[in-house]
Formats: sequence, C-alpha cells, structure tokens
Amino acid sequence: MWRLGPGWRVCGSAVLGGGIGPRDWMLNAQVPGGYPRLDPDRHLAEIAAAEHLTGPGAGLMTAADVTAYTVAAEAGVTATATCGLGVRGWAAAPAEGTEVPLRPGTVNIVVTVPVPLSDAALVNAVATATEAKVQALLDAGLDCSGTPTDAVCIAAPSPGPTPAEPFAGPRSLWGARLARVVHAAVLEGALRQS
Repeated sequence: MWRLGPGWRVCGSAVLGGGIGPRDWMLNAQVPGGYPRLDPDRHLAEIAAAEHLTGPGAGLMTAADVTAYTVAAEAGVTATATCGLGVRGWAAAPAEGTEVPLRPGTVNIVVTVPVPLSDAALVNAVATATEAKVQALLDAGLDCSGTPTDAVCIAAPSPGPTPAEPFAGPRSLWGARLARVVHAAVLEGALRQS
C-alpha cells in the first residue's frame, strides 16, 4: 500500500483508477488463484475502504504473494514489484483455442518518481517500465515477455510551479533511472522463482 497523499498523479493499467489522474493512494491486493469475482474494481474499493484509504486511488490485483515483493531505488525513483510467473508467455500469443489453465501469476510494478512528469512522459514511463520488465525476465533466463495480467502504475508529483519533465524514455534522465530500478526489482523477483 502506498499512501501518497494529495498532489500526486498516477498513470497506469490498474483495475481500479487506471488511466492518468490525481491519486492519493495505490494498493496491490492479493487474491486467490482462479479469482471468482466479476467486479474487481468494486472489490478493490472495498479493500481500500477497509484500510481507511480515502480520495481517488489506484488498485492492482495479483494471485502472487504480495509479501514477497522486491524493491529497487535510485536517485529518488523507487520500483516495487510482485512477480508471480506461474502463467507466463509472450505478448503476441497464439490465437484463441490454445488456452492454458490459470495458476497464480501477474507481474505488478509500482514506481514512484520524485519529479513531475508531463502526460506524455507518464505514458512513456509505463512503456519504459514494461521494456525493463521484459529485459529482466529475459535476463533471468525466462522465455516470456510477462503474464497475461501484468499491470504497471507510475506515480509522480502533480505539475506545479516547476515544469513537468517532458520525457521518460529509457535514455532520458528520469526514464533511465526508472528503467534500471524496474529491471533490478523484477530481476530479483524472477530469480527467486527460478
């Protein structure tokens, strides 16, 4: 759970609070394998309420053990990852009809950046985090780009008097830092499962 407070924006693919917008908190909830509910956004809102989280937030879910998270940090950029790699594959998967039984999985990545990012830089940061995740999985010796349910959330302060950073690609200052910490956190998590 991340209690950001006011003055933060999040960009991500969270089940609850996905997209780009102001967010006061983020959470990564563990659910059982074969999760039966058809209303995960409502379930996450219930979890948030039980934890006394108020205001807008972002909620992710995973069947992976959320207590086995990994963290890496550099120059104020922090990445936290939960790596459930039971159901892994490539993003460009074979066509329908080749279903695999679902087991606990999901690589969820939450990154906090200490500087404001423009909308375009927030979106770019999600792409950079995803690229770094894939690189880490390959470096761990896994033959995959992730799992079918992976999610990424990037949190950064809202723009104010200081202009927002315009870039977050892997060769920009903040994007390079983000890529390194995501790579380190995911690599550590993936190696634990090898």
